[in-house]
Amino acid sequence: MNRGIVQSLLAALLFAATLASGACSTGDAKGKGPSSGPAPVAVAPAAAVERPIARFIRATGTLMAEEQADVAAETAGRVVSAPVERGQPVSLGAELVRVSPIETDAQLKEAEANAAQLEARLGLTPSGLFDVNAVPEVQNAKASFELAQSEFNRIKSLLDQRVVSPSEFDQRRTQMEAARQQYEAAKNGAAQQYQMLQAARARVSLARKAFTDTVVRAPFNGVVSERLVSVGDYVTKGMKVAIVVRVNPLRAQLTVPEQSVSSIAVGQPIVFEVDAYAGRQFEGTVKYVAPALQADQRALTIEATVPNGSGVLKPGLFATARIEQATRTPGVLVPPSAVVTSAGTSRVYVVSGDHVDERIVTTGDTVGDLVEITKGLKAGERVATTNVGQLADGIKVS
Repeated sequence: MNRGIVQSLLAALLFAATLASGACSTGDAKGKGPSSGPAPVAVAPAAAVERPIARFIRATGTLMAEEQADVAAETAGRVVSAPVERGQPVSLGAELVRVSPIETDAQLKEAEANAAQLEARLGLTPSGLFDVNAVPEVQNAKASFELAQSEFNRIKSLLDQRVVSPSEFDQRRTQMEAARQQYEAAKNGAAQQYQMLQAARARVSLARKAFTDTVVRAPFNGVVSERLVSVGDYVTKGMKVAIVVRVNPLRAQLTVPEQSVSSIAVGQPIVFEVDAYAGRQFEGTVKYVAPALQADQRALTIEATVPNGSGVLKPGLFATARIEQATRTPGVLVPPSAVVTSAGTSRVYVVSGDHVDERIVTTGDTVGDLVEITKGLKAGERVATTNVGQLADGIKVS
């Protein structure tokens, strides 16, 4: 009986040993399994640097023609020719519209004939100088006066010798005085006729101008913006017939906020963009600065000249400009790959030991291949530049 009890105890001990061995094996297997924590994210850190960078004033405005002329007719008449169209380049003096010259031509010929008649009466040529004593009527009166004076002097000497009577002497003196008056009257008449000639020549000039003005010409090199009349239309003096603009260079009329007025000066360069050519930048130079701010907007109006040799820019385009300030100020710069923007919020991940700290930042201008951080980061701090999409605050990095 004792032998059976011993065998039972041995079997129980063997079973317990087997269970213990299985438990140890299971524990060893668990101890040798993988860790439950996430693996570190590989990043390439870059230090934020501080550099003096150019600052810009942002302004908006409109492109305008350098010159714009509402060309009007100088004389009335019916349009017989209109050889230009909208958008056509024209040079200074090019014909825009021609008015019938029939009436003005007749008026010019009449004025020239009146002037020629007075010139012939005065013995003048169109380029001759006026000499009152060269006028034929004056010369005749002068000859008569000189003859009467000679006769008077002769009678006067005879009177002293008592050869002629006093009555004959008085007659000769009266004749001499009458000849002198006729001579003076002839000179006065010639002078009046010369003034009439001057008036006639002025009428010739007016008539010639009216004849010339039948052709309406371009006032400068430019482009026809609009033609307002057609052949057969009747125009009056002062009636607008065409609009000509000069589009090279253009003017960029910009509005600068009040707080930036002190930084604006003539000669500053500007860079601007227009919606019509997205991503393309154009340059100009500040040329005019208004002497006063617009009271309703509290803003300063400036104008910049913009080269437009290619003609791609058009008056009326809306422009968004940047005006470089004279002095540079320091700024903190990082690679753009370090900045993650989501829902309007920008953030960077600062490498701190074996993990990263999330920072909400405010970005500024782009300077070359770097972007400025205006708030939230200091110079010298290292930021992750790769795999930033996998990062979060406190994530382990390597």
